[in-house]
Amino acid sequence: MRVTFIAAAFAALITAPALAQEPVGCDKFKWSVEHETTALRAGDLKTVASGGDLTALPFAAKITLKTPKDAALPTPPERAPKDGTFAGFLSAKSVTPGLYSISLSAPAWLDVVQNGQFLKVKSFSGVQGCDGIRKVVKFELTGAPFTLQISGVAADSIAVAVMPASD
Repeated sequence: MRVTFIAAAFAALITAPALAQEPVGCDKFKWSVEHETTALRAGDLKTVASGGDLTALPFAAKITLKTPKDAALPTPPERAPKDGTFAGFLSAKSVTPGLYSISLSAPAWLDVVQNGQFLKVKSFSGVQGCDGIRKVVKFELTGAPFTLQISGVAADSIAVAVMPASD
């Protein structure tokens, strides 16, 4: 019995890191991200400074970021940013209620704040090794204003796409 327990514990230790890693390759997203990928890879993405407005949806832009101390995020992020990373935010005055996908070109922490509350993620998919897109997170938005906050980014800019999502 003791040998079985030790063997099981050893097997769990060996396989745990493999299970925690995200898949590699564009075809490994949980659902089709063709529209999001096209938006993020567009050669003519406009650049928007952190603190800017999400003027219309769908939206895709490169956001310039600041150090977390200088970013003045309206709400402290749910996950504290690491030293040496960058952060920023965009705000929307209104949105048609529904399910939206928010896509990021690089690793980052994403918070969506609406009515003073962090929205819960409806669905998430992320991969490594897919040029121009790193993850897609789906949120259910009401018609109220919302803020999209990004933190923990290794570079001082990131491409973001916000668009209606399919279930």
